[in-house]
Amino acid sequence: MRFEPFSREGLRSLMDKLMPTEVPKADGSKVARSGVAWVLAVIGLVLGFGIGSQMGTAESADPLMPHSIPVDDVASLPALPAVMAADKDAAADVRHLHIDNQQRAFAPVITVADSPPGQVLAKYASVSIDSLPIHHSTSETTTHESFTLVTRGEIGLGESLGSSLRRQGISPGTVHLIATEMRKVFDFRRSRPGDQYRLGQDSDGRVLDFRYSQGPEESFYLAWEGTRYTVRKETAELQPQIAKIAGVIDSSFYGAVLSLGEQSALASEFARILAWDIDFSRNVHQGDEFQILYERLYRRNDDGDEVYVRPGRVLAGRYDGRVGEHTVVYFEDERGIGAYFRPDGSSVERAFLAAPLEFSRISSRFTRARAHPILNVTRPHLGIDYAAPRGTPVWAVADGVVEYRARAGASGNLIRIRHAGGYTSHYAHLSKFAAKLSVGDRVEQKQLIGYVGSTGLSTGPHVCFRVKKDGNYVDPMRIASPAGAPVDVKKFVVFQNIRDQLLADLGPGPLNRADEAL
Repeated sequence: MRFEPFSREGLRSLMDKLMPTEVPKADGSKVARSGVAWVLAVIGLVLGFGIGSQMGTAESADPLMPHSIPVDDVASLPALPAVMAADKDAAADVRHLHIDNQQRAFAPVITVADSPPGQVLAKYASVSIDSLPIHHSTSETTTHESFTLVTRGEIGLGESLGSSLRRQGISPGTVHLIATEMRKVFDFRRSRPGDQYRLGQDSDGRVLDFRYSQGPEESFYLAWEGTRYTVRKETAELQPQIAKIAGVIDSSFYGAVLSLGEQSALASEFARILAWDIDFSRNVHQGDEFQILYERLYRRNDDGDEVYVRPGRVLAGRYDGRVGEHTVVYFEDERGIGAYFRPDGSSVERAFLAAPLEFSRISSRFTRARAHPILNVTRPHLGIDYAAPRGTPVWAVADGVVEYRARAGASGNLIRIRHAGGYTSHYAHLSKFAAKLSVGDRVEQKQLIGYVGSTGLSTGPHVCFRVKKDGNYVDPMRIASPAGAPVDVKKFVVFQNIRDQLLADLGPGPLNRADEAL
């Protein structure tokens, strides 16, 4: 059935017939009808024919053209018809889409004839119809009683979660609900570009679930449990696979690792393991070779596929260059505590690290006579200046106790640590100290203590690193640092078996390709 719009004269004629201006009384006389009642009747008739006309016209209109009714005009209706995708030759499936209080704007109704049955292609949101995006569901509807609309997104540069969701047509009320409930486990002020989210809503617009992922390992989850929302933090379960890379250095060790398709974290970890024997900022040369046997950690995504996350433990490694050949293997004791050893069972670790940071260059060495760059006088420089970008982490070179942590005149922000054997180490010109680090705290080797800066008498960001032995300054690069404990003699046979297997897997030389799983 199709309704054509009435002209003003036609409408008045119809109203005169249906509701005459004079109503006969029982005694035969007539009484005039109230003007207010007549006006209300007209409004009711107009609304009735208007809605019928729109629904009738939709049958012949462009199937991709949205037809909308302002929510305020239909608030008294029991429900607003919503047309879901249907077969081309079949009648459109129709169900009722109730208006959520959070989304009182416009509710589009879209008919798509060429789409799979039951796939929802439209949802309502607090945006204008012209700019309303069409969201595709990831799951097909099995009944007309409920379906889930899925919205996926990623935080863009300069965006917040709220602006990203609103850009996708999600209502402010829904955004507020998510932020309020998730506040218990995550502060969205910590959102970063690249963070991903997935929102599931039912046909009434209610949030069924929301997942926010900050990196591949950590997610925060919101779910409707029938009577209330629950939130939790989820950490992905990572599964290791053994792999190896091998290469030849062209310009830098880090660049060589990256060129083989691996992350810089693997280069940093390998450099840390060999830090007692090799200074990777100075002792790396073109043509040096390396092999690394390590774990690659994977997780399963929502589709069940394995996704590479990051490198795990280094199991064995070899570096062969001008600094000589250095081979290490990983070995755990019966308590599960692991360490790195040379093939003969001696520890690669020493009591003191070679440097307290990853630096770009040495700007000044230990000397008894140096021309001071600011004071223009010659005097001793009883330490080593390591130049590095402002904010570079600085760590303790050995286990010890913090003796001093404060401003110290020309040294700027200074930390002094007491170590065993009569040693103390000094770290000057820091931009700031590590959080919660206090005098009297025990620190471990390579524990963060502060950040590179240029406080005090300084020409640029660097760390002036000094070491005293029994109260006298010594050259940090000439410290005879004692080695760590070797493999326990009672465990040496077990160590040999593991060592032989790891070195066999490591191989004798470069493979010239990355990610060869064993």
